[in-house]
Amino acid sequence: MIFSTLEHILTHISFSIVSIVITIRLINLLVTEIIKPYDLSEKGMITTFFCLTGLLVTRWIYSGHFPLSDLYESLIFLSWSFSVINIVAYFKKNKNLSAITAPSTIFTQGFATSGLLTEIQKPVILVPALQSEWLIMHVSMMILSYAALLCGSLLSAAFLVITFRKKSNQLLRLIESFSFGEIQYRNERSNILRNTSFFSPKNYYKAQLIQQLDYWSYRVISLGFLFLTIGILSGAVWANEAWGSYWSWDPKETWAFITWIVFAIYLHVRTNNNFQGANSAIVAALGFLIIWICYFGVNLLGIGLHSYGSFTLTSS
Repeated sequence: MIFSTLEHILTHISFSIVSIVITIRLINLLVTEIIKPYDLSEKGMITTFFCLTGLLVTRWIYSGHFPLSDLYESLIFLSWSFSVINIVAYFKKNKNLSAITAPSTIFTQGFATSGLLTEIQKPVILVPALQSEWLIMHVSMMILSYAALLCGSLLSAAFLVITFRKKSNQLLRLIESFSFGEIQYRNERSNILRNTSFFSPKNYYKAQLIQQLDYWSYRVISLGFLFLTIGILSGAVWANEAWGSYWSWDPKETWAFITWIVFAIYLHVRTNNNFQGANSAIVAALGFLIIWICYFGVNLLGIGLHSYGSFTLTSS
């Protein structure tokens, strides 16, 4: 009873803190002179990390097994993984990555603690297939890979938005300039060249931002791809011990393999100088949808060897 109450308290504290962090980030868009919103929000995310860590440890002690046996526990671990990435970004002074991890944390934790998953929030005895030492190795690597790949994909999506918006603005300016006479055209062209100059502070900031988004998306996705590879290999070994086969092509395994292929293509395209930038970012953005199908969508089916991860939506 004590552990259950403590888990309930830590869950709501961490969710409340992340909500405050999101509010501070929104205030940061409007007011920056009164307080230092970034420092406050980062301290809030660090506090959230410790709350989620305490929640996982409490759940571990309370249930008697590592908390990765169902969708609710994996969502809490996914939120914890986002907070870990946020702390790494904080020490690396990367505000772009931090701006993604905070909303990701509140989204996953908000869904986990909602009334939709009330039936699986209570810890239960592990099914025989999960009573293995491979549980921590396999599932933790998969969830960590999902967190890293999702963050990297969102960075790539932001890269695409900013890049295409910049190009479309320049194109619109050029089109508008041709609607005037020759004198007006020359004046507009000189203004455009002046505004899009490398020495323009606004465009220099955008160029720096685009470069950072491309750099960090590649680094984070590379790390996530490594975790995903380890997770798939450890899962194959575990499957051979539990079911007598390394690979069975059930829906979860199939979509995990598809996810691996998509991000392998991304890394291959990214290393080619002719296809860096928007081309590789499009592949990563596609990978964002594939990850959610693999992690969440397959659980809606409730079939296959991984059916213990399925759930039923209920209203509170």
